[in-house]
Amino acid sequence: MARLATTSDVFNAVAEPQRRAILTLLAQGERSVNDTAESLGLKQPQASKHLRVLRQVGLVSVRGAGQQRLYRLNSEGLRPIHEWVAPFAQLWQERLDQLDAYLSELQKEEKQHE
Repeated sequence: MARLATTSDVFNAVAEPQRRAILTLLAQGERSVNDTAESLGLKQPQASKHLRVLRQVGLVSVRGAGQQRLYRLNSEGLRPIHEWVAPFAQLWQERLDQLDAYLSELQKEEKQHE
C-alpha cells in the first residue's frame, strides 16, 4: 500500500524528528516562527516548512499578532495518535500490575523466611 503524503497524515507528519521537537516546544506555549527556529537551532525557512506541514494536518494553529504569526499546539489534532497508542498503554499497565503483584508475593515470602 502506498504511503500517504506527509501533509495529509498526522502519523507521517510526526515521523519527522524536527516536527516532534516543534510540537514539544509548542506544548509550552505559543511561539513565532523565528522563536521556534532559534530555540531549535533551525533556519527560519526550515521552521516555516515544518510548521506549515503541522498546520496542514491539524496539529498546530496560527494567529496573527501584528506583524507576527504565532503558532500553538492543537492538542485535539493528536487524537488519532492517542487512540492508536491507548491499547499499548493498557497492555503496559497490565504488565506493570502483574510485576507489582509478583514483587509483592516475593516480599511476603521473604518475610515468612525471616
